[in-house]
Parts: sequence; structure tokens; C-alpha cells
Amino acid sequence: MSSPVVTPDPNEVYEDPLDLMGEIEELKKEKDASILAHFYVDGDIQDIADFTGDSLKLARDAIKVKSSTIVFSGVHFMGESAKIMSPQKRVLIPDMLAGCSLAESCPADQLAAFQEQLRADGRTFDTVAYINTSAAVKSLCDWIVTSGNARDIIERVPADREILFVPDQHLGRYLMEVSGRKMILWPGSCMVHEIFSIQDLIRAKRNTPGSVVIAHPECPQNILELTDFIGGTEKMRQYVMSIKDPTTFLVATESAMIHAFEKSAPQHTFVPVPGIMTSTGETCACNRCPHMARNTLQKVRDCLKNESPEIEWKDYFQKARDVLDRSLLQ
Repeated sequence: MSSPVVTPDPNEVYEDPLDLMGEIEELKKEKDASILAHFYVDGDIQDIADFTGDSLKLARDAIKVKSSTIVFSGVHFMGESAKIMSPQKRVLIPDMLAGCSLAESCPADQLAAFQEQLRADGRTFDTVAYINTSAAVKSLCDWIVTSGNARDIIERVPADREILFVPDQHLGRYLMEVSGRKMILWPGSCMVHEIFSIQDLIRAKRNTPGSVVIAHPECPQNILELTDFIGGTEKMRQYVMSIKDPTTFLVATESAMIHAFEKSAPQHTFVPVPGIMTSTGETCACNRCPHMARNTLQKVRDCLKNESPEIEWKDYFQKARDVLDRSLLQ
């Protein structure tokens, strides 16, 4: 399987990034708006954002925002979460087509049918969902986790109940190992983290003596077995900040995350996996999420100017809100 191909939007005419940033700053004041940007969007967008972070931090930040409008530069389920957490605010996203392969792998109707089948078989379980799911799926669950709080939430599930973990089988398998809890795993995966090459990682380790491998727990088990530090985006950022001596890190997550690493710990060198092979100088098509890449400065500007696309409140958002409150805020 090859890396996701990220191609420029053919409908976008080139505009100077500095001009766009200036225009966005003016529109933020005019529209009383704040920008939330995930670590996986382009660095230029992170630089103009009022809040940056992983899914857990941004879900919490959505409540703190003082402005009447939120522009969420990330993917669709994140915009939904922001609206759920701050229903009184207008929530805009730069591109309504910025989806998520994990969220799409677990449709709400299929999950509901599987839950019903398990109950018919007499099984007692809690459904624990990774935050990379639609609001409709969240409304069917007992708990929501991020890569940053998953282990803590798993420990809150009563020992006499089974755990149905959706949708990421790799994160679920990792949580089974670190928590000792058996789980029923939904067969979903992230299109970016699924395709790291074990051969390229081995070659990169061999060609970069003394390097440290850091990886997201969404990666397959064979990648995690060769990893020195496993953690979600924020935990990885905190980890590289904690190491003072200049170090080369081989990074197995969405390559845009390197921008946040370099800002937080500029003493280090960060090489995406697969990356530049020092033995040959050969470069790879490093992993970018094509959905995150749909966020551009032009689309941020346009959604502020046009006040659309907007995430509209849906009836099932309230039930999803109850689950998010219990999982992320309490």
C-alpha cells in the first residue's frame, strides 16, 4: 500500500501566504472569531491559530474560547466535537469534505446493529470509542477516549463489563497490552498510521545511530515493537521537550506534527518515517493525511469571509455531549 497522495486543490489560485495571514487576522477581529488548529494541519495555519493541540486539548479549548465564532482547522469530527462542547457558538470548518478514515470505518448504523447483536447474545459491555468518530457514533457510546487519556478511561470501566472498542484496532490492541483488559475490537484503522513501512523504519534506525523512535499508538504492532516511546501527539511533544541533549527522532505519525515538535524543542532533529535515507539521499513520499491537507490558508480565509461551511446542531448531539462531558471533562 502506498502513502496517501496529497495533491494541491486545482481550484485554488496561488496567493502570498503572508498576505493571507494578514487578511485572516483582520477577519478574526471583524467576525469575532478564534481559530483552533490540530497539530496535523500545515504549519502556517498552526502559526496563526489561537489554540493548537491534539484532539483532547482542542475539545477542552472549545469551551474556553471567548469569541462567538470558532474556526476549527482539522477534520469534520473535530468540528462536530467543538459544536457539541460549545453549542452556543457558531462553528465553521475550512472544508466540509475533510473527513477521517477512522470515523468512516465505523458507521453509526453498523455499530448499533453490532451492539444489538452482542446484547442478544447476553453480553454485558461498555462501548468505548476513540474520539476519531462521528457524533452519531459518540451518541451510541459509554465513553470517549483520545490517545492522551485512553488508558485512564479504560481503568474506569467496571471490571465485570466487557469493552467494545471502536474504531481503531491498533490503538485498541495497544490498550489491551498496557491495561491488561481484553476487548472486542472493531476492525478500523487510520489510513496514515496503517502504512508506515517496517523496512524503512529498520533502515532508518540502522542509518541513524543513536536515534530515538517515537510513534503514535495508532500505528500497527510491528511498528510499535521497534519504537522507543509510544504516545499520542501531545505526549510525544512533551516527551521530546523533556530531553535536553540534541537528539535525532524518527517520527512515526502524520508528518505535519514535526512543525509542533520543532517549535517546542528546536534543539532536536526530527525525521519522518519513512524519511530521507542518509546512505543514498533517497527521499520518500512522507505520510500526510489527505483530509488534514484539505485545510489551507485560503480556505481558512474564505470560511471566515463567507461564514461557511458551518457545523449545524443535530438532535443526537446532546447525547454525544453527555458522553464527552463524562469522558473528557470529569
